Amino acid sequence: MKFPAGLPIGESWIEPAATTSVIFPYDGSTIADAPEGDAELARSALDHALAVREKIGRLPSHVRRTVLQSVHSAVLAERDAFVDLLVLETGKPLIDCRVEIDRTLLTLETSAEEVARLHGETVPLDLLPSGEGLQGFWVRKPIGVVVGITGFNYPLLLAAHKIAPAFAAGCPIIVKPAPQTPLATLWLVHLMRSALADAGVPESALQLVTGGPEVGATLTTDARIGAVSFTGSATVGHRIARDAAPTKVLLELGSNSALVVADDADLDAAADAIIRGGYYASGQACISVQRVIVVESVRAELLAKLGARLPTVVVGDPRDPATRVSALINPASTERVRAWVGDAVHAGASIAYEAPGDVLGPIVLTDVPDGLPAWDEEIFGPVIAVRPVPDVDSALTAVNATRYGLHASVFTSSLDTAFAAIDRLDVGGVVINDVPGFRSDVMPYGGVKDSGTGREGPRFAIEELTTTRMAIIRPRP
Repeated sequence: MKFPAGLPIGESWIEPAATTSVIFPYDGSTIADAPEGDAELARSALDHALAVREKIGRLPSHVRRTVLQSVHSAVLAERDAFVDLLVLETGKPLIDCRVEIDRTLLTLETSAEEVARLHGETVPLDLLPSGEGLQGFWVRKPIGVVVGITGFNYPLLLAAHKIAPAFAAGCPIIVKPAPQTPLATLWLVHLMRSALADAGVPESALQLVTGGPEVGATLTTDARIGAVSFTGSATVGHRIARDAAPTKVLLELGSNSALVVADDADLDAAADAIIRGGYYASGQACISVQRVIVVESVRAELLAKLGARLPTVVVGDPRDPATRVSALINPASTERVRAWVGDAVHAGASIAYEAPGDVLGPIVLTDVPDGLPAWDEEIFGPVIAVRPVPDVDSALTAVNATRYGLHASVFTSSLDTAFAAIDRLDVGGVVINDVPGFRSDVMPYGGVKDSGTGREGPRFAIEELTTTRMAIIRPRP
């Protein structure tokens, strides 16, 4: 490991009493023992963050930008090593880990750029007679200490989306990574704390605490913090929002993203997108394709095209550059996905395709009834479910018939259909003729309904992590 032992708390690294094994999901081997925090260390981190809150909030813009630029350079210099570490601790295919590091670099770079765009506006107070002679403007101020909690599927990228915008906004941040995948985040934190030290900034501006639910509860329920930014399941996110109230909570939760295939779609492009969008990261992505809603007249042809492509999807060791699907994060996840598939078949669904082998590979279900997890919930595995509908209008209605609303996509050659989808779909992002998993890290990203609240993307996250302060001046009393 290229970072100190222990946890970065306060101005040093503290070795906790306990450690936990980080497991390579593909073969179950231990790749490292990671430090395991507890509630006491979480409280210590909170105290340290609160002690430097005012100082971090007043850092000059050039210091915040320089620190983030330095972190970008440091991560870039270790790009290949980060990729190798991500493959081992997440079990994601190499191709997906390469994408993750590139997106992390973009997030760090654009967060540094956004420091220069953090500004306010003047306000015409004299629109009311009582405002005559007054000068008004607003500025943005840091919201305070931020607690960032990340998921296991993209640990480095998700951490960057918490850390970089928070520091750009002038907020100290405490990160809690997923217990299964703390290593890449620890390394990122080490690199940034080194940049903070070089710039003469207290390293307490960025801390990391690992551990279980008691650590998360300690961090998120402290009334002194300014905001919680959580990425994970809807169940946990809802509990955090309730327990943290009235603290501001930003939630990036799950989904069961839909891909609509209209009768005028390019079916080859749609089939390619379903394969690419349904099975990247082994299906462990909140905007991967799960529900395929296809107009009945092209259903058989689409299924035939999928059937021709699916055997070419390589399943196996994630270190192999050819691999596209590998083992899920742990055996419990694999067992859950298999159980959901079994429940769907028992209720009348059919398995149109199932990859052979010991590793859970691509599965295609057809005719999954409503009310079953394989259709209604986020399966978070390499499974898609195909359902026919009579027309595009019915397809758009079916997309919305869920408690989730993160991303959806529509394949069509009609501008009318495209704009109808953009207008009608109750989701955070509508993608036309590409996968619902498309995300540029500079765009506003987030969902509606049970898929979350707030938006990520450096510009938008910085807005979420700052508050407006209005200044009203009467030059001459």
